[in-house]
Amino acid sequence: MRCDILTLFPEMVAPVLDQSILKRAQEKGLLHVCVRNLRDYTLDRHKVADDVPYGGGAGMVMKAEPILRAVEQIQDDYAPFKRTHRGTYR
Repeated sequence: MRCDILTLFPEMVAPVLDQSILKRAQEKGLLHVCVRNLRDYTLDRHKVADDVPYGGGAGMVMKAEPILRAVEQIQDDYAPFKRTHRGTYR
C-alpha cells in the first residue's frame, strides 16, 4: 500500500513513521509512505501555503492552490495504476 501525506511540517511526521506497526509494515514492504511538503508546491519565493481567513478572524487557512498542485503530482505518480470508483488503485 502506498500512502502520501501532505503536510507543512514533514520533519514532524517522519519520526512517527519510524515507530511500531508503521515501521514494521514498511520493513516488510507492505507500506510505502511518501511525505510531501506542501511548501514545495507553492509558486512564491517565500513558500507561503497558508493565508488569513476570508472575512477576517483568528487563525489561518490553507491555500487551495498548493494542495491542488500536490494532488495533481500524486495523480501523475499513480498514472500507471487504474483508479476504481471506490478510490482504490488496481
